[in-house]
Amino acid sequence: MNDNIKPRAIIVGGSLAGLFNAIMLRSIGWQVDIFERTPHALESRGGGIVLQPEVELAFELAGLKDYPDLGVVSHERLFLNDDGSIAQRMHGQQTLTSWPMLYNTMRNAIPDDNYHLNSRLVSVSEEDDSKVTAVFEDGRVVTGDLLIGADGVNSTVRSLMLPGITPDYAGYVAWRGLVKEGELDPEVAELLSQRFVFHQYPGSHILQYLIPAPDGSTRAGDRYFNWVWYRNVSADDLPKLLTDRTGRSRPTSVPPGLAKQESVDEMHVAAKSQLAPQMARLVLATKEPFIQAILDLSVNRMVFGRVILTGDAAFVPRPHTAASTSKAAANAIDLAVALRHGDENLGTVLAHWEQRQIALGERLQSQGQMLGNRSQFPASAQ
Repeated sequence: MNDNIKPRAIIVGGSLAGLFNAIMLRSIGWQVDIFERTPHALESRGGGIVLQPEVELAFELAGLKDYPDLGVVSHERLFLNDDGSIAQRMHGQQTLTSWPMLYNTMRNAIPDDNYHLNSRLVSVSEEDDSKVTAVFEDGRVVTGDLLIGADGVNSTVRSLMLPGITPDYAGYVAWRGLVKEGELDPEVAELLSQRFVFHQYPGSHILQYLIPAPDGSTRAGDRYFNWVWYRNVSADDLPKLLTDRTGRSRPTSVPPGLAKQESVDEMHVAAKSQLAPQMARLVLATKEPFIQAILDLSVNRMVFGRVILTGDAAFVPRPHTAASTSKAAANAIDLAVALRHGDENLGTVLAHWEQRQIALGERLQSQGQMLGNRSQFPASAQ
């Protein structure tokens, strides 16, 4: 890896995990090419994200000096009673960001010539343990020193390396939504603004916080209230819920604007009867709520010669940990540090990296399952 010719990474997946790997490897002198299967530029996926130290560290190590304020600061946590009164107040600052903010900041650091859309991976092969080759559906053949599977929960790379390993449904979904700051009742907005607010009740909870606008603005009035409401849905009923208004069956989520009206109507009725009044009004003010099935996924291997899995392609911690994005950043930081400073051969470096990442993934998965099951299935979690 110390030759005059820069080593090259083939990164499969152009969302956050792929971009974290790209900015980190570029920072240590690697060439990187990202191959994203979707034909169009990625749109916002998931709304709000709790900003963790690993994300800021990745930006710092990658030399992204000019990135903007990454989020909106919450000054305290509030826990609401069923009637909307404050049950508990906890002081402490936390920064809340968004998928578009992180995506756009990193995507702008990658030259367009190195970010390839409409690139669906077909196969992977290695030659004499010296190179790895990726073949794409359009016939392109790309060779590099390392192939990184950063293509998410429905990873093609994982399906090639570990056929049969697929995510398990956890028994509940997250309804999510965004409401522009100026479009919410002023009295409710005043309570929710710049606070992390929760309403917990037996078998569920909802939370909300402010995030930057899609264009990155953190100015008052431009920002959005981001909410997440966890609701139990049986495995038998899940396919119906994940069938969108066009009749298309979706594997894990229904994007904004595509949830069936009957599903939205049922959710609205439940909000009025189950949620604290402020949270119900926030949910009802949402124009395009969307749905995310909560999944569990883990692997016992992340390294396959010169092919590795990273981010949600390897482990999917439940969102209660607020750690999916930070885990992807941690995977990428540790990989870059290991490749830059490792004195051993590549196989040894990657074996040590794999051991650390599996330990991290297993810890987060266990923590997420404990938190989620305690919230959604309190009787069985005793």
